[in-house]
Amino acid sequence: MKTPTKVIRTDKWQLNPNSDQRLLFGETVRVYRRACRYLVGMIYTHWPALGELTADQLTPAVEKLMHQTAKRPSIKYPQFNKAFYKFPSYYRRAAIRQSRRFANAFAAGQVSSFVTRYREWQSGNRKRRDAKPPKLNAETGCYPSLYKGQCYKLHGYDQVEIKVFNGSDWIWTTVQIVGLRERHLVATNKMMSPSLVFNERVCYLSVPFTCKPEKRKPEANVTAVDLGINTTATIAVVTHGGTVIHREFLHPGRDIDRRDKRLKSVSMRARQTMGKGGKLYKGFCSLTYDKCRRINHQIGHIVSKRIVEIAEQFNSVRVAWPTALAIVFENLKGWRPKSGKKRSNLRQRFHGWLKAKIRNFTEMKWTELGGKVVEVVAAYTSKLAYDGSGTVKRDSKNYALATFPSAKRFNADLNGAYNIGARGVLKLVRRNDNEGRKAQKISTTA
Repeated sequence: MKTPTKVIRTDKWQLNPNSDQRLLFGETVRVYRRACRYLVGMIYTHWPALGELTADQLTPAVEKLMHQTAKRPSIKYPQFNKAFYKFPSYYRRAAIRQSRRFANAFAAGQVSSFVTRYREWQSGNRKRRDAKPPKLNAETGCYPSLYKGQCYKLHGYDQVEIKVFNGSDWIWTTVQIVGLRERHLVATNKMMSPSLVFNERVCYLSVPFTCKPEKRKPEANVTAVDLGINTTATIAVVTHGGTVIHREFLHPGRDIDRRDKRLKSVSMRARQTMGKGGKLYKGFCSLTYDKCRRINHQIGHIVSKRIVEIAEQFNSVRVAWPTALAIVFENLKGWRPKSGKKRSNLRQRFHGWLKAKIRNFTEMKWTELGGKVVEVVAAYTSKLAYDGSGTVKRDSKNYALATFPSAKRFNADLNGAYNIGARGVLKLVRRNDNEGRKAQKISTTA
């Protein structure tokens, strides 16, 4: 019997610090990063001995080198306690190693990563012949992990008390929680130790949860998704009997227009910058591209959220139609856009196709709810009619329309979604049959 898989997801709890608390948070992050830089150098120096230890053995071994106690008066690095006066023990342990209790680990992880990458470089495993060796970077930004009771105390879900550094001592300060999500309300979710993320732009707690999704019924229906450029996502909910019980078109046109308008301005600015035969400088329109990437990120979350809502809730009221077991996508990995006609923007539109982003976001959301994502072969899903009549003919003026051999006119994307759903049902049925045969063989041999 398979044990239920654990899924870890992270929520952002927005904080509302006053001006004094912002100074305290900034000082806390700075001193934590200084301690991490110190520990990186120390751990790397002793890595031949420390690298062979398990995660549970690593922390006490490092503390023997730098943390003085009554039973351990003589240590190799007494400078740590002098440089970081009254540094909290749980902050120190979070900075040393990766632990199940802590969401953010730094020193041991940095050193282990560097040693692995350097060995690969030495063995000749390089992207380029002239690739330079990796460097041990102790300046990478990290944020302090908070241990419950020692570094933070929750007062309901409205306030949190955090241990911070004021420049000379560690004190407690209470800050308001002004925004959070719903994962803390799920009884089966287990809250892990959060991290205090603070910089010039943001201030929040990054709170990871261990989620234990419930197993879904194998006889449930599937949600087929056809990803396109005319319509971002076309959805069809198909039962195992082949009945289509819901269909929906998702196309956040306002966000897509915002993105395309900004991208169109890039070409105009490029012409003005280059003139005839000129070159663009490094980082040209980088802010515009960053904005477009954020818009794409938002579109991916909007579409994937709606797909999961349909798969989970659509027929929850009707007893006859259970909620969906699987979400079915086409396997589009490795697909590359082809050029369109002369002066056509088809290639540019395909570059704005969020096929991978939507699929990955959907899988992350759906796995948390206990569902599975299935991929089917993409060939002929849009070319063949879902009713089995043969090859469809696309309208030359409106490519979103298809004509069946029976002279029936139908939406091409919806036809593709029906075919994807049928292939998904067939794949799940075959998989369940194979699992049933394997279970029967095991029971007979036992």
